[in-house]
Amino acid sequence: MNDGMTAGTIGIAGAGGEAIEAYLAQPTGDGEMFGGVVVIHHMPGYDEATKEIARRFAHHRYIAICPNLYTREAPGASPDDAAAAARAAGGVPDERLIGDVGGAVDYIRSLPSSNGRVATIGYCSGGRQSFLAACSLPIDAAVDCYGAFVVAQPPDGFPIAVRPIAHLAPQLSCPLLGLFGAEDKFPAPEETEEFARILKEAGKDFEFHTFENAGHSFFSVDRPSYRVEAAREGWAKIWDFFGRHVAAERKA
Repeated sequence: MNDGMTAGTIGIAGAGGEAIEAYLAQPTGDGEMFGGVVVIHHMPGYDEATKEIARRFAHHRYIAICPNLYTREAPGASPDDAAAAARAAGGVPDERLIGDVGGAVDYIRSLPSSNGRVATIGYCSGGRQSFLAACSLPIDAAVDCYGAFVVAQPPDGFPIAVRPIAHLAPQLSCPLLGLFGAEDKFPAPEETEEFARILKEAGKDFEFHTFENAGHSFFSVDRPSYRVEAAREGWAKIWDFFGRHVAAERKA
């Protein structure tokens, strides 16, 4: 199999047509068509670990793009400084997030090698934002990796302004995969159970998996929270899900 890829920083049009930074990783192959994935970074920001995830998707023959959601707050800053600036500003507004992800979706679909199918995937705050995007944009699949505050209110003193969005479930435009840790508190298992109930009542196509001996950020290989078995099984679920919903023939 051809496992070649190209990767690097580009500029795309985000919310309101504003130019934002993004990281693009795409497989190479003459005449081949690929599904696309918008990788929504976690609260720590547009960092090296997130870019590695984008390259992992490209290795598996998906076009992956990660928009830098903190471009406006701290252009050119380190991921830590940009994340601090974004938190000080109250976080990424939901309306702007939708516009930035929509710009990334449009960019992928404009590429000659795109099959027209695009998914979102997000981790931590990005998990919530992946669901938000899927309720606001016409996409083909979405993955929520332990996204908090979809159902429950954040605790007092939480550093960003965020609100529950489970009421958007009737607007979900595509199948949803949820991957959660049994030892997580944000979201706790009872919250994901409530989330599943809401989606079921709305008649939506979804599948949720909760992994034992795993808490928040169990995919994060550079953090103490990393759990090998949960991450391995989680990636297997992602490849199967995207294989069914994204890696298909070009859409009409």
